[in-house]
Amino acid sequence: MNLFSNLPLSQSMLTNLESLDYKEMTPIQAQSLPLILQGADIIGKAKTGSGKTAAFAIGLLHQLQADEYHTQALVLCPTRELADQVAKEIRRLARMIPNIKVLTLCGGVSIGPQLASLERGAHIVVGTPGRLMDHLRKGSLELNQLKQLVLDEADRMLDMGFSEDIDQIVAACPTEKQTLLFSATFPKDIESISRRCQKNPQMISVETTDLNAAIEQKFFEVTSNNAKLDGLLAILGNYQPKSCIVFCNTKQTCNQVYEFLQLHNLSALALNGDLEQKQRDQVLVRFANRSTSILVATDVAARGLDIKQLDAVINFDLAHDSEVYVHRIGRTGRAGETGIALNLISPQDLSALNRLENFVSAQVELQTLPENKASFYPETDMVTLNIDGGKKDKLRAGDILGALTKDAGIAGDKIGKIDIFDFAAYVAVDKSVAQKALKQLQSKPLKGKQFRARKF
Repeated sequence: MNLFSNLPLSQSMLTNLESLDYKEMTPIQAQSLPLILQGADIIGKAKTGSGKTAAFAIGLLHQLQADEYHTQALVLCPTRELADQVAKEIRRLARMIPNIKVLTLCGGVSIGPQLASLERGAHIVVGTPGRLMDHLRKGSLELNQLKQLVLDEADRMLDMGFSEDIDQIVAACPTEKQTLLFSATFPKDIESISRRCQKNPQMISVETTDLNAAIEQKFFEVTSNNAKLDGLLAILGNYQPKSCIVFCNTKQTCNQVYEFLQLHNLSALALNGDLEQKQRDQVLVRFANRSTSILVATDVAARGLDIKQLDAVINFDLAHDSEVYVHRIGRTGRAGETGIALNLISPQDLSALNRLENFVSAQVELQTLPENKASFYPETDMVTLNIDGGKKDKLRAGDILGALTKDAGIAGDKIGKIDIFDFAAYVAVDKSVAQKALKQLQSKPLKGKQFRARKF
């Protein structure tokens, strides 16, 4: 067995890993961690959900000098959502190291607080290329003592036009450093970036062209793109997923599908590039805490999401790129769970379907759409409450949980996910106690201060 205890890690790290239920390594961890711990540069071909974040995070923390207050490791991510997810995972894995500071530097929020945080120093910085470039230009981020650089989901950073920014960030780093590059796909541009920033990298790949056996896949034939909307209702009515992502290839289709679902009184939200960061945060929070059941999204908008217990993925449009298809459906059926991928195939999707069949060396069977016999669609059990205070007000999840359980007397199992941002907090509560919880938050102070609270 590939156990973490077989690695040359500190006892405190191993104890923390065990407390987080990290026992046996995933394939990407088993292949990459021994090399990372030896200081080698690596190229890892792995998708979201493979365990790559923990692989490089353990490697960064293993080499970190906690008593040196300067930036020792930098992680580049394509989106703020992925950067937040990565930073959260690093902090969890760093719990056994006192006074470790992990700082997230992303766009969409004010740069002022970030400047103040950088003045106090950070051991590990996680950020998006655009905002990191802002700090480099201002001189607020110094990378001259950097020991490790991680390019996470490098293919998406290239897709989003960050190639030049990546080059400039790499140029600001010391020549002597360890560089870890992770990518779900491997276009030629990745080789080019690797040549510019890595030395004798070891190639690791855990991707296969086999479709995930844990994911049941069905391909439904529809007569035209216009017939897909009714086809989507038929699928939702028959399979009734409590949590699913509907993937569209364009922002326009994404909005069209969302409006159609709203028209049919279905609990849906849309995620596209037009949303401001605060709106994106709210959409993701409500979907992740299961107070809405359907998320309609494009690939760019959905990149880096870490949504657990996703019942189904629905491809309203089949992805043009077969590896993107594999990446999409890999969001369900994680961590030993089974999942289902439901695909609507119109004549316009046939060329993409042919590419997929060539990619997996197998023929896909087209099925007739099931008849929509549903008289109702599953309602969500949870409601999200918004509090207009957050980290900057010293609010913690424990403060909100305590107010609802101890002060309001609400059972703990009626309270779901709690998310705290700089200036806002969100808590999911069972519908049955929503009014009681809201009244508590509206009428009683938290941390000695009265905050506004509302249901949305």
